[in-house]
Amino acid sequence: MWRDDPASVRPMLAATATSPLNSPDLAYERKYDGIRAIAAVEPAPGLSVRFWSRLGNDKTAQFPDIAARLEALGVLLDRPVVLDGEIVALDADGQPVGFQHLQGRMHLTHPLPSRTKGAARPRNNAASVPSETNPATGVPTGFIAFDLLRDGDEDLRKRPLRERRQRLETLLAGVNNPGLRLSEFAVGDGRTLHERAQREGWEGLVVKRLDSAYSSGRRSPDWRKLKFERRQTCVIGGWTEPRGARGFLGSLILGVYDDDGRLRPVGHSGSGFTDAELERVWKRLVPFETTTCPFSTVPRTNERPHWVQPKLLAEVKFTEWTTDGQLRHPTYMGLRDDAEAAGVRREPDTVTRGSRVSSPSTHPTMTPTSKSTMKPISKSAVKRTSRSTVSGNEGLGTPGSGLDGKAAIKELLDQVDAIEHGSGSGALHLPSGDRLDVSNLGKVFWPKLKLTKGDLFRHYLRVAPYLLPALADRPLVMKRYPNGVDAKPFCQQRAPDIYPAGVRIETVTVDDEAMPRIVGGSLITLLYTAQLATISQDPWLSRIQSADTIDHAAIDLDPPDDLPFRQVLDVARWVREELDNLKVRGFPKLSGAGGLHIYVPMPPGTPYEAGQLFCQIVSTLVSTKHPKAATIERSVKARGTRVYVDYLQNHRGKTLASVYSARATEFAGVSTPVTWEEIDQGVKPQDFTIRNFADRLEAVGDLWAPLRKSKGADLRRVMNLR
Repeated sequence: MWRDDPASVRPMLAATATSPLNSPDLAYERKYDGIRAIAAVEPAPGLSVRFWSRLGNDKTAQFPDIAARLEALGVLLDRPVVLDGEIVALDADGQPVGFQHLQGRMHLTHPLPSRTKGAARPRNNAASVPSETNPATGVPTGFIAFDLLRDGDEDLRKRPLRERRQRLETLLAGVNNPGLRLSEFAVGDGRTLHERAQREGWEGLVVKRLDSAYSSGRRSPDWRKLKFERRQTCVIGGWTEPRGARGFLGSLILGVYDDDGRLRPVGHSGSGFTDAELERVWKRLVPFETTTCPFSTVPRTNERPHWVQPKLLAEVKFTEWTTDGQLRHPTYMGLRDDAEAAGVRREPDTVTRGSRVSSPSTHPTMTPTSKSTMKPISKSAVKRTSRSTVSGNEGLGTPGSGLDGKAAIKELLDQVDAIEHGSGSGALHLPSGDRLDVSNLGKVFWPKLKLTKGDLFRHYLRVAPYLLPALADRPLVMKRYPNGVDAKPFCQQRAPDIYPAGVRIETVTVDDEAMPRIVGGSLITLLYTAQLATISQDPWLSRIQSADTIDHAAIDLDPPDDLPFRQVLDVARWVREELDNLKVRGFPKLSGAGGLHIYVPMPPGTPYEAGQLFCQIVSTLVSTKHPKAATIERSVKARGTRVYVDYLQNHRGKTLASVYSARATEFAGVSTPVTWEEIDQGVKPQDFTIRNFADRLEAVGDLWAPLRKSKGADLRRVMNLR
């Protein structure tokens, strides 16, 4: 007999431990990366829905879309039920995605939409309620049920999992909606599910004994977490001041409690944030600021720390624990409000990676091996000292190589055509022998021009012999447009955890934050970023072998919207005049959007700071001599209708769109190297697009090659400028 108030019920928790993948006594379930919730549904006529986190916090108002779907289920029921499940964020295809996508929902208080109580509905209504998007966040969510605790007046918690699962499946029979569904579940043999989990990048599996009772509020070895990605819930003990143009905070200072109740520092995390999330987290931290360090030992920080009372929790993923108990490369995933700070401990390390699991028809033991087309991220730090060659272009040819690359390029273009005009998805077979799976080539990326993702591939194949030398050995920042140039993009610094063989990934440090990054220079890397809907190629000014020194510096001419481009050309000519006074050659290129970049070759060993100072002096001279047309004022409001002469891009980790890069403009522009004669003649950004750029290359060749061959400017001359 059920007697408990559902609000007081706490979920059963899984222990972190290893487990066999093939046992008739076990069930294997996907581990979802969301918020654990207990949901109570009362049927009509007194229809009501409530759900609570594992700490008993009412989450109903934060997820009205889920409440609506559970209400639709309640209309169909003739008895109350209590479910155990997970609240998850969903992607555009209705598939669960990571916990960080729920952050915009964590503190919403949307009221439930009103409903007619007890209204009769057809049997399939629970399945017909769409997966809604909350207007405050733009992120659809769903509830994934994996246990049934109450069925009418019956308390099922003492019944075995086998029976509870069977009754849950009967309860939700016919419900087939991304926003309300059963968990993925396999009985007796988890090898196929395990292999799929690793292939698709799930967080892990939960392994459950089929005869286990439901132990509310207890962490039991009857349920075991089998994780593929290292995660840790941490207590936030402070934050550091931001550097440069970054706002609000630099990194979170993290800790876990030891068995004696002391908060031990375990590292700091500054990656994984959007600008909006930086602001949101900072606002949550400020009320808890204190002058007292909460840690048992004061941690060393890179910038001035702000200490806080240990109230808030952050979820991070990381590569490993160091021997001195620190998190290596922790990446912020989101804030948690479903656990108590005092209970946060270092979790046991039982992560499994890089294993191929035998199919059910073969011997069940796991044999470590590498996948044929996928590989894990390199964990080694970058310490190369020599310039590497452009790889992955065998048989493709580069200008002046003596190789005829046209046949190889045509073969690849034909493959793209065949895939786009077919299903839209398939595999490209590259001259190097690499294979790249591609998808959605028919998706429109430039709506006004009806240009597709396939057109982006065609552009990069045509310019690859010229573009790859400009990207070689340079870390890339990806600005991804999965829904085309008219939709909101997102930036990605960190390389994906899983990526095709041949794609170059290296661990690179920025502001003391090390992370794996994509490094340009190979054809498969270029096309892989295009597959990820990265429209422009945005490389560093330095190479990974010498990450603190630059090959060239850049002045970025950034006009306000609607300013005639001829005024940008005027400023470019004034920059040329100052460079001519220094006997330094500047290499201009159109940004492909509304601006213009002027690159200046630097001598070997030039640090970023020296390159920035050189450009600052030149930019200041231009703005001083032409104050009505040019400015170095960073404030957009203060610039007015003047061109911003930006020298601040010369900083480790910052990027500009590469030469020959496609751009996310409505006219599908290309970042095009031009001659000073063309600037004098009035060249325009709209002159060069991905539609006509092959003709441009045929006519003028690689105008950017001389920049790479230059010995560099004499930086001492700039001090004599007046």
